[in-house]
Amino acid sequence: MKLAIPDLISPSYFPCIAALELGLFKTHGVDMELDVISPVDAAYRALRDGAVDFVGGSSHSAVSAFPEWQGAKLVCAQGQGMYWFLVVRPDLAGERGDLSALKGCRVGAAPWVRLGLEGLLLESEIDPADVKIVPIPGAVGTRVNYGVTAAQALADGTLDGFWANGMGAELAVRRDVGRVLLDARRGDGPPAGYDFTMATIATTDGLISRAPDAVSGVVQAITDAQAMLREDVALATGIAAHHFPPEETALIAELIRRDLPYYASAIPERAVDGMLSFSRRMGIVTGDLRYDDVVATPFHTLWTNPS
Repeated sequence: MKLAIPDLISPSYFPCIAALELGLFKTHGVDMELDVISPVDAAYRALRDGAVDFVGGSSHSAVSAFPEWQGAKLVCAQGQGMYWFLVVRPDLAGERGDLSALKGCRVGAAPWVRLGLEGLLLESEIDPADVKIVPIPGAVGTRVNYGVTAAQALADGTLDGFWANGMGAELAVRRDVGRVLLDARRGDGPPAGYDFTMATIATTDGLISRAPDAVSGVVQAITDAQAMLREDVALATGIAAHHFPPEETALIAELIRRDLPYYASAIPERAVDGMLSFSRRMGIVTGDLRYDDVVATPFHTLWTNPS
C-alpha cells in the first residue's frame, strides 16, 4: 500500500514518517510505502484515482478531490489543531497576532493551505484581497518542500511573509530573516482558527469496506508512533536522518517536542464542526454535513484521547 504526504522536510506529517521508519506499519500487518505528492490537492487526487491508498494531509483539503466528502473519510489525526505559522520579515511593523500588519504585503502560501490564512483574515474582519497571497516562489514539482522553500524566498526578499509549516518558520527565525507573527495552534489570532483544519490520515470509502484490517493497522501505527515520540522525542533525529538534510535533521527533535501536546490520534467532534464551518465559509463545501459524513467512526476505539 502507499501513503502520500504533501511535504516531507517538516514536522507536519512526521508521525507518518516515524510509523514507517520505526516499522510500525509492518507491526500492524500493513506493507506500506511513503510517497511525497505536492501540493496537497494532488495527493488527494492520487487517492481518488487509486494511485495511493492513504493521504496524510490537511483535513479540509480532502474535498479538493472528494466534493462534499463523497467517497473519502478521515480515519485518525496526526495532530490536533491548525499547524501552520505566519512568518514575516523582521522589520515589518505589527505586534504578534496582528493580521492587519499584512495589508499590502506579499505572502507566500501553498494551494489549499492559503485558505487557512484567508479564513483567519476574514475572522479578523480583514478583506483577503488587501493581502497579496501568492504561490511560494520556487515551489514547483510534485516533491517540493514548502516551508524550506518559503524560508529561502523570504531570505531572498521575494516575499514579505509566508504561511507554512514549522520547519520553514524555524529556519527563517534562526537565520534572522523572519519572525513569527501568528501561530494559530498556540493561541495567536482568532480562536476559531484552531479548528479550521488538522493533520489527518484519510482513505476512501472503498478501502474501508474492502480492507478494514489494513485501515485499522494504519490507525494503530500512527497512534503508536505518536506514543513512542512522546516517550522519547530523541527518536525523531534518527528518523529524520534518513530523509532530511543535516540542518533540518538537527532541528526536528525540538520541533516535535513542541508539538507533542497536540499528538493525539482522536478526531474530536468539535474539530470537525469547526472545520465544516470554515469550509462552508470558504465555499469549498455547501451541504449540511455531519461528523459521520467526514469521519470513519468504526476506528474510534483505536484512538488516544486528546491532551
